[in-house]
Amino acid sequence: MIFFQNDYSEGCHPAVLEALNRTNFDHTSGYGRDPYCEEAAGLIREAFHCEGADVHFLVGGTQTNQTAIAAFLRPWEAAVCTSLGHIAVHETGSIEATGHKVVTCPSEDGLLTPEMVRAAVAAHPDEHMVKPKLCYISDSTEVGTIYSRSQLYALRDVCKELGLYLYLDGARLGSALASKENDIRPEDLSACCDAFYVGGTKNGALFGEALVIVNPALKADFRYGIKQRGGMLAKGRLLGVQFGTLFKGGFEKSVWLEIGRYENELAQKLQDGIVKAGYPLLVHSPTNQLFPIFPDKLVEKLAQDFRFEVQRKMADGKTCIRLVTSWATEESAVDAFLAAI
Repeated sequence: MIFFQNDYSEGCHPAVLEALNRTNFDHTSGYGRDPYCEEAAGLIREAFHCEGADVHFLVGGTQTNQTAIAAFLRPWEAAVCTSLGHIAVHETGSIEATGHKVVTCPSEDGLLTPEMVRAAVAAHPDEHMVKPKLCYISDSTEVGTIYSRSQLYALRDVCKELGLYLYLDGARLGSALASKENDIRPEDLSACCDAFYVGGTKNGALFGEALVIVNPALKADFRYGIKQRGGMLAKGRLLGVQFGTLFKGGFEKSVWLEIGRYENELAQKLQDGIVKAGYPLLVHSPTNQLFPIFPDKLVEKLAQDFRFEVQRKMADGKTCIRLVTSWATEESAVDAFLAAI
């Protein structure tokens, strides 16, 4: 069986595994108060040009989103995202479970626009409704698309105008920033976002996400929120060791960005081959998630040798599937899939 199911089913990048093994017998303080976490936080601040930011390490993306959004919002405030947003679709109501509504805006490409934000705010005009206060975006998005620099700054401007926070889910940020179609620089994230997180779980780490809080108003007592929601890992240095390994050597030469480039290269070869074979795509993706549309009979045949997710059933006996490449994907797997179609 060849796997294109996701980018986190394997363990971790060999460089990360080596670092974990090398430091296995080291004794440090717990709960993220250790030299490894301190070093990793410094490397992330350097990479994203945000010297004054607070960096917190958590285990997973849902945990990071819930902890952050619950801490940032007052009880009557809500988050705004697209109808494909991870917090609205794939996190089992975790945000609503904290008492905060998620206001969704219809979107086919997963990208939130200033017009959507304005409409969401206008639809909640007074104290008889929740108050939109935070815009949630993902880069890359849930369907593999990415934001341009101009789009990111436009969202920043509308959020400032309307008094909203801008929060970016970076579960696949490595793939997004490594994309050949990307023009966002790391410093743009800290210039535009009140907070964002740098994904590790889906970008070579065994587990872990690094939350970067830029806005000083959101920093106070955040560790209380991490602890209360069960996110404070006693063996916190395991997160520091991993992110320190992923970001050593400077941003452009980092293992983290190298992984993004590698998985994107294989994904684009796969996508180009699918298009060349005459099959349509749900959307064009410049990152490591692809969404081709195949006849149902071909999907059934492919499922015998390949593992993937079904995105949605389409009309006329067709199905859209999701294919994902990772740091561990081999080029021979791409070649085998293209031969099979």
